[in-house]
Amino acid sequence: MSYYRGRSRSTGIGLFAAALAGAIVGGLLVGLLIINFGAGILPQNQGSQGPGTTVSQTRENPTKSDAGGATTQTPISTRTDGFSVAEAAQRVSPAVVKISTKQEELVYSFFFTPMVQEREGLGSGVIIDSSGYILTNNHVVSGVTQIAVILSDGRQFEGKIVGTDEYTDLAVIKVNATGLPVAELGDSDSLVPGEPAIAIGNPYGFDYTITAGVISALNRTIEVNPNRGIVLEGLIQTDAPINPGNSGGALVTISGKVVGINTAIIEEAQGIGLAIPIKTAKSVAQQIIEYGKVPRPYLGVGEVVPLNVAIARRYNLPVSSGLYISSVIRNSPAYRAGLREGDIITAMNGVPSTSVEDVRQTLLKSAIGDVIKFTVVGSNGRERVVQVTLTESM
Repeated sequence: MSYYRGRSRSTGIGLFAAALAGAIVGGLLVGLLIINFGAGILPQNQGSQGPGTTVSQTRENPTKSDAGGATTQTPISTRTDGFSVAEAAQRVSPAVVKISTKQEELVYSFFFTPMVQEREGLGSGVIIDSSGYILTNNHVVSGVTQIAVILSDGRQFEGKIVGTDEYTDLAVIKVNATGLPVAELGDSDSLVPGEPAIAIGNPYGFDYTITAGVISALNRTIEVNPNRGIVLEGLIQTDAPINPGNSGGALVTISGKVVGINTAIIEEAQGIGLAIPIKTAKSVAQQIIEYGKVPRPYLGVGEVVPLNVAIARRYNLPVSSGLYISSVIRNSPAYRAGLREGDIITAMNGVPSTSVEDVRQTLLKSAIGDVIKFTVVGSNGRERVVQVTLTESM
């Protein structure tokens, strides 16, 4: 599985492999993978939706019958609460911006002479505050040297990065302006698969493109970077066409409320786009605006390997179930508490641990300052309990 994250206007995409090969999960716990701020979440730099059409549906309503008692069909269209796709898009479009970026890269010529090359990128963003705060994807602005924000009315401003969060692929930028149009944010928790969905963004430089489809599914998960333990969870799946340039743009309901930030697509598939729920995005944005980052608890275990009987026999390990620690970051909370390479985690807070997901869920439920009790078995076969106090990630 792969998805679009590139920024280059010339290529438009970069491919990231999301398949996890083997049992080793590198870097899972170095930072925290709190992607799931209550609702869930995920990335798509220039992803955007392609040309789309208004969607309509019909469904049977067995409780409604005519005078003769025959069951009839009740038409369900994209018009809800008095809104159409066009009306919903018109409500949100003024608050969706085009983000044009420049990035300097060091490249080498045929004769190995270093040269600085400028690369242009393109993405989208959503205005969430009239004083100039704009929500977008981390991969849209990560590493850039210049940001231009263009509004739908043609006004252009220089954008400055307030903060970014690679674990949710979200970022907040700010422009020096007031009285800007603000998108109305909806409730991503109330979404239902099958309801209409509208995507607004700037795919391939086709400014302010509107495409439509439906909410295909909820709570999707993609592995972004297994080596760093970055997993996007709780994502909204939609079949509204998304293409490079739509990253950071709005996923909108038929009533004109933003319920997601478009972030990724599955390259090999057709009609599988992913968006970060707005509940997650709001939480991340608030923390970025207040702190400049998203504070997260930090453990400091670099790599763990889930054990089974075959692995235990092959390496003559004292237990055949648990998580083998293959690296610990020096001076991290885990290291200071006494966890070491070769220890095998068999339980956390008294609950048996046999998979990476067990660790992930324990950390997701933890906060900075919490103490996690690890039951571990050392290489000598002796069991001990190690208490690790989580600190703020660096």
